[in-house]
Amino acid sequence: MRTKTEKSPLKAFMKQRRMGLNDFIQKISTNSYACKHPEVPNILSISQPQEPELLNGNSSPPPSPSQQINLGPSSNPHAKPSDFQFLKIIGKGSFGKVLLARHNVDEKFYAVKVLQKKAILKKKEEKHIMSERNVLLKNVKHPFLVGLHFSFQTASRLYFVLDYINGGELFYHLQRERCFLEPRARFYAAEIASALGYLHSLNIVYRDLKPENILLDSQGHIVLTDFGLCKENIEPNGTTSTFCGTPEYLAPEVLHKQPYDRTVDWWCLGAVLYEMLYGLPPFYSRNTAEMYDNILNKPLQLKPNITNSARNLLEGLLQKDRTKRLGAKNDFVSRFQI
Repeated sequence: MRTKTEKSPLKAFMKQRRMGLNDFIQKISTNSYACKHPEVPNILSISQPQEPELLNGNSSPPPSPSQQINLGPSSNPHAKPSDFQFLKIIGKGSFGKVLLARHNVDEKFYAVKVLQKKAILKKKEEKHIMSERNVLLKNVKHPFLVGLHFSFQTASRLYFVLDYINGGELFYHLQRERCFLEPRARFYAAEIASALGYLHSLNIVYRDLKPENILLDSQGHIVLTDFGLCKENIEPNGTTSTFCGTPEYLAPEVLHKQPYDRTVDWWCLGAVLYEMLYGLPPFYSRNTAEMYDNILNKPLQLKPNITNSARNLLEGLLQKDRTKRLGAKNDFVSRFQI
């Protein structure tokens, strides 16, 4: 049985990152009786006046040349919001929402990412959005990466029509079950490694691996989403230096503000695997400064309730010196032979 002192970090961690209201909304929105109530669309923010095209199918006027954003090969100039029936919000971000939608013609379900152009341009994030688009366009060949079907735009918004992955976030399942048995964690880690290895083969560094960005599909396989922090054109020996990521999963070299390479993704995989096995990320502290100090200086501590294989993998992935980290020499190909 856990002591109170053992419980408190886990409780604080879950409380800090939990979005319980989202679960409540999801339950309401999937209840056929509740969905008939006129207040439900208001609760889900779908019928707000500023989003008429998501409500009644009215399209915005065509974007002026100054408002046009080049969506590249994924662009479908004939697509419009009224082609879809928008059902509920399944995600929110800095620049917009992700909506569950049903296409009026093929009647399939999609996750439609709707981004506000004004917010993107104001924060000068167009480069990141287009980087995400570029990565999505390259993902069609891999089963563990979310796919982009097409994109389009109105005067005020960008629309990315993505695979709808209906099994929920890995974070949700981890929150509910606290930790996973080793065979399950090993299964997820292998699929995540395969997805990261594929991105690396395209000279893309993911940089934001965390349980919230890992979805489960209807068959229980993992699917990586959210490529907004991806860095393109990183050759096998190439580096970048932008400080980005999520605090609990930052690699030591990122915290040191040193140039880093694709091995940051293998550190993040180690952190996620550790969390799947133990319920908390490695080096976690409620105090962010203390957590950063732990990442930089505290030795990795592993409890004896895992196999030697898991121990060796964690020690290799969570190696503070990136040049000695598992994957530093041969990346994915020779490391994860299953």
